[in-house]
Amino acid sequence: MTETEPTVAGQAGTPAHLWATGIVSLLWNAVGGVDYVLTQTEDADYLNQFTPDQKAFFLSMPPWVEFFWALGVWSAVAGSILLLLRNRHAATAFAASLIGLAMSTVWQVGLSGVDLGKVFGPVPILMNAMIWGICIALFIYARRQVRAGVLR
Repeated sequence: MTETEPTVAGQAGTPAHLWATGIVSLLWNAVGGVDYVLTQTEDADYLNQFTPDQKAFFLSMPPWVEFFWALGVWSAVAGSILLLLRNRHAATAFAASLIGLAMSTVWQVGLSGVDLGKVFGPVPILMNAMIWGICIALFIYARRQVRAGVLR
């Protein structure tokens, strides 16, 4: 950190961008956590927003995909919390999240046998691209903060 880098009052040495990134990423990743929990618990109110084919897709995931989905979601939440705690393991958590996302994506687009465009339309494909972009950006950001000595 440089002398001119802005910090939040009372948090000397912590760049303001770390707090902003940590809070926004935690909110973003918490949405993924809520989606995961409501889907896994088969919450009727939540699942009723989907068509029967969409529900069938979500509920047909094999256990190994559910494992990697959980890894992706909860590692991302942990990464955001670790960012806020200024812990260097945030980068590791975001890397684990990328692994979970990669394996989930392999099943979704390659192994599920479902034409995602036909079942979901273009929105999930765009959403998946946005999730990939954010996940990669958070991993890169955390690694840079480790190298800069902000995360210890």
